[in-house]
Amino acid sequence: MTKTNSGRFFEDYKVGDVIRHAVPRTVAEGERALYHALYPARHALYSSDAFAADCGLDGSPLDDLIAFHVVFGKTVPDVSLNAVANLGYAEGRWLVPVYPGDTLRSESQVIGVKENSNGKTGVVYVRTRGFNQNDEVVLEYVRWVMVRKGNLDAPAPEAVLPDLKKVLSVEDLVVPEGLTFDDYDFGLAGEAHRWGDYEIGEVIDHVDGVTIEEAEHMIATRLWQNTAKVHFDLTFRPEGRLIYGGHVISMARALSFNGLANAQMIVGLNGGAHANPCFAGTTVKAWSEVLDKTETDVPGVGAIRLRLVATSDGSVGQLKGEDGKYLPGVLLDLDYWALMPI
Repeated sequence: MTKTNSGRFFEDYKVGDVIRHAVPRTVAEGERALYHALYPARHALYSSDAFAADCGLDGSPLDDLIAFHVVFGKTVPDVSLNAVANLGYAEGRWLVPVYPGDTLRSESQVIGVKENSNGKTGVVYVRTRGFNQNDEVVLEYVRWVMVRKGNLDAPAPEAVLPDLKKVLSVEDLVVPEGLTFDDYDFGLAGEAHRWGDYEIGEVIDHVDGVTIEEAEHMIATRLWQNTAKVHFDLTFRPEGRLIYGGHVISMARALSFNGLANAQMIVGLNGGAHANPCFAGTTVKAWSEVLDKTETDVPGVGAIRLRLVATSDGSVGQLKGEDGKYLPGVLLDLDYWALMPI
C-alpha cells in the first residue's frame, strides 16, 4: 500500500471541494528576524514595538508578507505540487494582524477549473483562507495555477470560471482595530512623504537592486515550507530551479521602501502576475506607479493603490510591448492597497 503523496493533478480537483491543509505553524520573532535577513525590509511598523504602539497597535505585527508566505506555503502540497506555473492573484485581503505567538493554518476551496487546449494541463482556481488560533480569518486571497494532468485520458471537466473583482473597493479594506497615525513619527519612519504628497499616475523608481542568491532562495522556500518541485528539484526542472514568486514579491516590496517608506501596511491585493521566470543570479530592481488614492473611514489613515513592478533589466515605467505581452525584463506585476498617514 502506497503511503507517500504524489500530489493532486488537474483531474483531481472538483469545484466546491474544500481542502484543509496540513501542519499548522506557530510563528515567532524568529520569522521576523529571518525575513529581515532575507530581504532588506525596513518598514518601521514591522520593526519596532514602540513605533507600532505609537500607532495604536499591541506591539509590532509580523510583516504582512510573512503571513502571506506561511498561509501560501501550507497550500502547496495540495494545490501546486504538480503545478507548471502560478498564474495570478485576486481579491486578497489582510483582515487581522499576525503577532509573534500566533498559530496559522490554511484552508482552500476550489472555485474554478478549466482544461487547457493541449489536453495536458488545466487551470485550477482556489480561494484560500488563513486562520489563527482563535479561528479568525487573518488573510484570504484567490489564486489560479496551471497544473499537469496525471492521466491524459481523463475527460475534461465542465469549465467553471469564477467572477472575480478586478479591484477591491475601499469598503473591502480592513483597517486594523486601534490603528491611528495621530502620533506618527515621520523621522523614525524614514521619509517625510505622506498620502497627500503622491499623485495618481506618478511613477517612482526605487533605485536599489538585489541579486537573487540560490542559497537565500532555498532558505526562504524552506522557511515557508513550500514544497513545490520546481523550486528544489533540478531533475524536475533541468534548466534551473525556479525562484519562488513570493520571494520576488518580498524583495520588490522591501526595495519599495525607498520612495514608499510610509506605505506601512498591505491590506489588499487586487491582482498580480509573475510575468517571466526568475532564476538565481538575477538582479531584481523595482518601480511603482500610483494607481489610485482614497481615504478610509479611520481619520488620518489613507489608502493608496500601487502597482509594484519587479524587473531583471532595471527598466522603469515600461511594462508591456505593442503586442500586449509583458516585456522580457518584467518579473512581477503586483497591484495592491497599502495604508499611509494622510
